[in-house]
Amino acid sequence: MKKLKRIPHFKNDEQEFKFWASHDVSDYADLANATKVTFPNLKPTTRLMAIRLPISIIERLKALAHQRDVPYQSLMKVLLNRAISQEARLSR
Repeated sequence: MKKLKRIPHFKNDEQEFKFWASHDVSDYADLANATKVTFPNLKPTTRLMAIRLPISIIERLKALAHQRDVPYQSLMKVLLNRAISQEARLSR
């Protein structure tokens, strides 16, 4: 049986995020004995937004999503995020 390392104390969420981004959780916890939990009262981190788009854009988006076999609204989020990231890089 593998000896587990001790999880350090973190001063804030950012410090913890950086730690887990560079460490393997299996060195710190026995995942074989993990218990599945649910968080039924969490609020979604999304917000409903209404936007009017030309029908031609919607149809092109749906066709592209169909080719990729993904929901068109999910594809729209990915493409929008990509475009925003690109614009942010260009404006720096």
